[in-house]
Amino acid sequence: MERKWWTLIAVSVAIFMLLLDITVVNVALPDIQRSLHSSFQDLQWVVNAYSLTLAAFLLTAGALADRFGRRLVFVTGLVVFTLSSAACGLASTPLALNLARAVQGTGGAMMFATSLALIAGAFHGRERGVAFGVFGGVIGGAVAIGPIVGGVITSSIGWEWIFFVNVPIGIVAVALTLTQVSESRDPNARGVDWLGLVTFSGSLFLLVFALIEGNEKGWGSTRIVSFLVASAALIVLFVIVERRQQRPMLDLTLFRRPAFAGASIVAFAVSASMFSMFLYLTLYIQDVLGYGPLQAGLRFLPVTLLSFFVAPISGRLSVRVPVRLLLGCGLILVGVGLLAMTAIDASSGWTVLIPGFLLAGAGIGLINPPLASTAVGVVHHSRSGMASGINNTFRQVGIATGIAGLGAIFQHDVTRNTTAALMSGPGREVLHAAHGNLNTALVSGEVGQIARSLPPAARAALMHSYRVGFTEAFTSILIIAACVALAGSAFAFALVRSRDFVTSEDAPAESDAAPAAAAG
Repeated sequence: MERKWWTLIAVSVAIFMLLLDITVVNVALPDIQRSLHSSFQDLQWVVNAYSLTLAAFLLTAGALADRFGRRLVFVTGLVVFTLSSAACGLASTPLALNLARAVQGTGGAMMFATSLALIAGAFHGRERGVAFGVFGGVIGGAVAIGPIVGGVITSSIGWEWIFFVNVPIGIVAVALTLTQVSESRDPNARGVDWLGLVTFSGSLFLLVFALIEGNEKGWGSTRIVSFLVASAALIVLFVIVERRQQRPMLDLTLFRRPAFAGASIVAFAVSASMFSMFLYLTLYIQDVLGYGPLQAGLRFLPVTLLSFFVAPISGRLSVRVPVRLLLGCGLILVGVGLLAMTAIDASSGWTVLIPGFLLAGAGIGLINPPLASTAVGVVHHSRSGMASGINNTFRQVGIATGIAGLGAIFQHDVTRNTTAALMSGPGREVLHAAHGNLNTALVSGEVGQIARSLPPAARAALMHSYRVGFTEAFTSILIIAACVALAGSAFAFALVRSRDFVTSEDAPAESDAAPAAAAG
């Protein structure tokens, strides 16, 4: 077998492990919550500690890869990710888990930043389209089986093993990479932009922290206002720093190509909408509807399996049709799917979600392969490390800010709506018995603990009111997420132009067919 195919296998194994870990974690969150006595904010940080460091270090990892070697950075990321996965499984407190997840994110950043560049460097022409189609299928496969694997592992041997399972997979991926993948680098690469790293990561951390903690600390509190102002100041400083750098961490000139800007917006939109909603969908299916981890994983199959089957089809279509059609239509499907899920109410079963799951799953599958190829298809191959790093950064920023932003709205609404539903009849007894613990229980999903201590009438009133409050809050963030997806679709249609793609000679392509082929 040629080395280029071994490169595809090695990258696919590593990214499969990384994405499997993300989808597995979603299903295990309620069990992690109960085992470690986590708050709702802790649950958000389980996801966001990973997403934040992944987003913060992606651009730096891309620059390091261009300078020191993409294979070297990729395999280093694999080692860091594997060791930190073991640390996650050994964590006994929410803080320990979230710190290990943050380290895991740095390893993930090294892998994400170099994965597309390694594939793009190994494949050319129409074969690149095939390779990206396979890569998209791997992404879909990880998403498809992740919830089921997570459910099986969590239900049978415990949530810790969703992290321990990464260890043998990581060892195999390291061995493949060291023996089969060729090294590549940018001969013109220079030093690391440390000032850019500090200002960017600082701005992102302060923004997400403020969004997650805003309800508890108070949106008008000195701490939250200061964090928001500091976040804005740091991102402005970041832009100034990058504009003055000869070799910046984030090359702002790339955004002069509308197609590159459009691909970045699409990456942000799909993550801030559908992928951010997986946390709240999991809480709904398990905490409100009462399903266990495995049952919840099986109920995600409509969205995950469809994305798996659509992804390779989209990969093949991307060499025949303008990429903007795939990206734009994919986000429309995601947006409409999210709106379809708003049909739920307090008396709904999980089957009400199926139409929305099917539409959103098809949209995700339609987006992933052309989005990956567009990120590197509009730049010279020597800049592919930075280009893929920027695109994946926008993905992770979308997840981090999406979860935090939607969570701020959800946390406020579920408390307010449930309390309002309890203000009459037996509900007053609930409010009196719960004292100050009700708000914490409402947003943490531990309402059942309070309910078990109440008389039957009060217990029924609490659980009914919680379902009403949860579904109303859930509907609100579904609508917001749908608006994000539909807005992203408009930008995809407007910005992703065929003439922005480059040929192997780095010359602009003229027809729709040629750039589509280059995009893979």
